[in-house]
Amino acid sequence: MPLEEIGWLRRGACRSSDPELFFPLAPSPVQEARAKAVCATCQVLTECRSYALKAGEADGIWGGLTPEERRRSRVPEGVRRPAAS
Repeated sequence: MPLEEIGWLRRGACRSSDPELFFPLAPSPVQEARAKAVCATCQVLTECRSYALKAGEADGIWGGLTPEERRRSRVPEGVRRPAAS
């Protein structure tokens, strides 16, 4: 992505945090809650979340969302169907 599209990164609350908090090798509920707490204070949360959804980020906490939460938000609830057997 062009720098002008991700310039908001420099203003992120996460910039002074350990990257392992947002991209852990072994995610846990405690780690996820800690990362989301940082995101909750962030002035660029909306830009971060929008970027992650648009770019299809598969890993890490972005904009206060886990990979699973981002996947769910890409597909509207009424569109999901169980796989055929």
